[in-house]
Amino acid sequence: MLDLKGVNAGYGSFQALFDISLNVKAGEAVAVIGPNGAGKTTLMRVISGMTEPFSGEMEMEGKSLSSFPPHQIVELGIAHVPENRRLFPGMSVEDNLKLGAFAKTARSDSAKNLEFVYELFPRMKERRSQLAGTMSGGEQQMCAIGRAIMSGPKLLLMDEPSAGLAPVVVQQVFSLVRRIREEGYTVLIVEQNVQQVLQVVDRAYLLEAGQLIDSGKSKDLLESDSVRKAYMGL
Repeated sequence: MLDLKGVNAGYGSFQALFDISLNVKAGEAVAVIGPNGAGKTTLMRVISGMTEPFSGEMEMEGKSLSSFPPHQIVELGIAHVPENRRLFPGMSVEDNLKLGAFAKTARSDSAKNLEFVYELFPRMKERRSQLAGTMSGGEQQMCAIGRAIMSGPKLLLMDEPSAGLAPVVVQQVFSLVRRIREEGYTVLIVEQNVQQVLQVVDRAYLLEAGQLIDSGKSKDLLESDSVRKAYMGL
């Protein structure tokens, strides 16, 4: 479904990603793990078109992503749940959700998708008239995921969904990720919380200092020396 080959990217003269090659197949949940500053958020921004790569190839179902601006990448079926959720705090939960259906390809199904989001996250239906900024961190994460689902995505990008949340809320967020998997969504998730994320994905890539240094099935990476070294310097 998603295929990256030799992608280099960064900001101005600063290079954050070096020769990144990875793939995500339909129906998979794949993680990119790594410590702070590894380049994980840059990778997500490059895939969703918010940061232009220096070089390399990126394809979604055989179509080159470099040929499309960000709003058309959404129409190709890629939805991005950004780090720190990026909701509109002064708008209601329902209005935030409806913003996810701005793409032409999603408008005709917006009512159906909204009902699906409410079935997936009943708490969002309960809070639909509440201002998004007044909800807890976990509830805001539900809203951000629901907003992405409103676009009817083929691939869901999730950037550090547990960032800045209390430990008890982190558990709730990974339960959400597991629930999304059960609904059949294809997911690419970048996450620093390696122990938690490797429990809910099929396989993972380890990113360190902008380079992929290991990959494999999640259960194998849980016991990997390279993962321990990247996180603990052992």
